[in-house]
Order: sequence, then structure tokens, then C-alpha cells
Amino acid sequence: EGIRIYQRLLRKTMADPTGPKSPTDRKKQISIRGLPELKNVAAVKESFNRHLHHTLVKDRHAATTRDFYGAVAHTVRDYLVEKWIRTQQHYYDVDPKRVYFLSMEYLMGRSLTNTMINTGIETEFEEAIYELGLELEELQETEEDAGLGNGGLGRLAACFLDSMATIGLPAYGYGIRYEYGIFTQTIKDGHQLEVPDEWLRYGCPWELPRPEYVLPIQFYGRVELDGWKDTQVVMAMPYDQPIPGYGNKTVNTLRLWSAKSPNSFDLSYFNHGDYIQAVIDRNIAENISRVLYPADNMFAGKELRLKQEYFLVSATLQDIIRRYKAGQAGRTGVVRSSFIQFANKVAIQLNDTHPALAVPELM
Repeated sequence: EGIRIYQRLLRKTMADPTGPKSPTDRKKQISIRGLPELKNVAAVKESFNRHLHHTLVKDRHAATTRDFYGAVAHTVRDYLVEKWIRTQQHYYDVDPKRVYFLSMEYLMGRSLTNTMINTGIETEFEEAIYELGLELEELQETEEDAGLGNGGLGRLAACFLDSMATIGLPAYGYGIRYEYGIFTQTIKDGHQLEVPDEWLRYGCPWELPRPEYVLPIQFYGRVELDGWKDTQVVMAMPYDQPIPGYGNKTVNTLRLWSAKSPNSFDLSYFNHGDYIQAVIDRNIAENISRVLYPADNMFAGKELRLKQEYFLVSATLQDIIRRYKAGQAGRTGVVRSSFIQFANKVAIQLNDTHPALAVPELM
């Protein structure tokens, strides 16, 4: 089989001597330039159909309103992808001074409406969705509010990200990917009842997991002359969301950290019937990113909030330093070995006092 593949490639190369030959030349065919653009209503309808059938694997008879929303969201995200990749390529090539914004919460609102307004594609999508017999407003209402913030501090953080993208500032937002947000309010027998805000129940079409950038975060232990010993390690898994600027081609990144255990399942405990102990390490680790603002009227709550703050700070600073070392204006393979230029390439903004541990952690 390998010989037949080689013979076909050889014949193709002989028939087209100008075609790609080396692995480097062949990889040049993998490019954002070859992707179709959503230029008109027909292209939007085609992309919607493709995502409904290929991404969500539904037809019009089985699809629900949430499925139609998912197809629209993926179509809009496709439109963002080219701008998102080009923005990051530009930052890599130019190696500008970057702004890093740390916040424990972000009140982002619904991404579908905001993205269509910022990118100027709302009219085309409204017409395309109408022609498909659907109501765009109904689909927009289907989206869950991201459970990442609940008040003025979170809204301020979201506005900062929006503004920095709009003026084309090379910026990154960092936060925690809370599994349940804060809470959903219900009324029972005339009293308020707080229940978990399961905003990720159906997934989030705007986020992209980045397991290649997972980072270890250390807790507890003791410090000795030769290092930090006997620590409890929690892994920080990043999820990226696009932040489009208004009326331009800039798409910045919001990176959210999710806590994972390096030992998520202990088979020996499970085989002995201790099913709770088999997953206790995973539960302890994932509690860090479980809920926004856990109750802190007891010691365990205070400790958990402190762990959340350090988790955000440690993961973010490791990521900032990794990006700084990999800089050098697009020179592949060149790594910075000195921190002399750090202040000229990195600006860190702390939103309120929650990420204040960034100061001693960076030192």
C-alpha cells in the first residue's frame, strides 16, 4: 500500500513539476487563505446546513431549537476563525508589547448577538435565517449566559476585553472556567431558592480546549533549599474564547483555566469497591473551578477562594512567561533566555484585589 501511494505521488509530481515536493512545501498548502468566506446570504445558509448535518449530525426533522442555535453559532465562529488566526499570527510576527488582563470574573453576556454586531454580519444572518424559516431572535434567546461573572466587576472586565480588541490592542484575558457559575434563582413557596447554574450543560460552541498548554499548579507542601517538596498538584487546562473588536479585523483571546486532577481515577480503590475514594482526587482538584465565589463563611470556603486565586495567578503567569520566551518577532525556534526585555513586552493588569498574588508569584 505504501509503494502504491508513493507511485501515485511520484506520477503527480512528474505531471506537475511545479507542484510541492519537500515536506515544507507541501505543508504550505495548509493555509487559512484557502477557506471559504461568508460573503453573502447564500454562503451563510450553506454553512448553516453543513454544521447542522456534519457538526451536530441532525436533519431538520430531528433538530431542536438548540440544535439550530448551535448551527448558527458554529457558522458565526467560522467567520471569526480567519480573523482570529490572522490576529495571532500578526502578534507572533511583530512581537509587540502585550497586555494581560487577570480577573476572577467576566460578565460576558451572550456571545452570538455581540459577535454578530461587532463583526457587522447581523443583517446577512437575519436574512439567511429568515429564508430558512427560523427566527434569529428565538435562537439568540436559546444561548445560555456564560456563568463567569455576576456583577459590576465582571461587566467591567468584559468591557475592557471588548475595548482592547476594538482599538486593536494586543491583549489577552485570563480567568477561571467555572463549571456552575454562581447560582440560578428560583422561587418556591414564596422564598428564594438557589440552584446550580449549569451553563455548560449543553456545551459551549465558542470555546476551544487547548490541552497542549495544560500546566501544573502546586499547593501545600514545604519549601527546602533545593525546592518545593511534597506538593499537591492540580493541572490547569486552558479553554480559549474569541473576543472580536467592533468594526475591525482584530480578534483577541480570553483564556479560561479549568482545574483537572493528574490522577483522576484510582483503579485499585474501584476494584475493592471503594468507588468514592477512587475519584476523590479528581473531585478535590475540580472543586477549584467548580463554582464562582463559593461561600466563605467557614474555613473550607476561605481556603477554596484562596486556592482559586492562586490557581488563576500561577497558571496565567506560567503562560505569560512561556509566550514571552517564545517571542523574538516570529523567529521560529528562537527562545528568549533573559528577562531583560520582560517589562518591554509584558503589561499585567489586575482586576480588583483577587489576583494580587500575581505580584509575589512573579517575583
